[in-house]
Amino acid sequence: MSDAAQRALDHIEIYSTMSRYCHGVDRCDLAVLKSTFWPDATCNYSDQELDAMTWAENCVAGISQMERTMHTIGNHLIEVDGDKATGETYCLAYHLLKNAEGVLTDMLVGGRYLDHFEKRGGEWKIKSRFYVMDWNHNIPSTGNWTTGLLGGLNRGARSPNDHYDRIFG
Repeated sequence: MSDAAQRALDHIEIYSTMSRYCHGVDRCDLAVLKSTFWPDATCNYSDQELDAMTWAENCVAGISQMERTMHTIGNHLIEVDGDKATGETYCLAYHLLKNAEGVLTDMLVGGRYLDHFEKRGGEWKIKSRFYVMDWNHNIPSTGNWTTGLLGGLNRGARSPNDHYDRIFG
């Protein structure tokens, strides 16, 4: 395989890791989320670095308290050097929150994942992550979940009750 073809394949596999990460977070699928990190990986989303497995457990516990989430990745700048790579991946994350009184809030967050990746045994995973929040926007939710045209659409759920699990599981 040419160097260019190998680089393209590495980029695709790293992007696939990032896509699985988003799926694991949004479906609260701890096994999938953990599978995107090496066992010795670290994550820093605030003022402390945690081992990635502990971070993943904390993430799923927190996200599962939200009504729903959707993480979408965008710009994906990757620099591959053999079996190591660095990456900056833009993320737009939607969170639907409900307070104690039942009031819904839409929280939009724009940020970037600054990652170090490693390829071990032919597989790319995250070795270390530093998350940067660039902006956020919180507004009362105007979502329509039960009536009209949108009321009849299939809805996402947490694993193992999501349609993804039913169709592809």
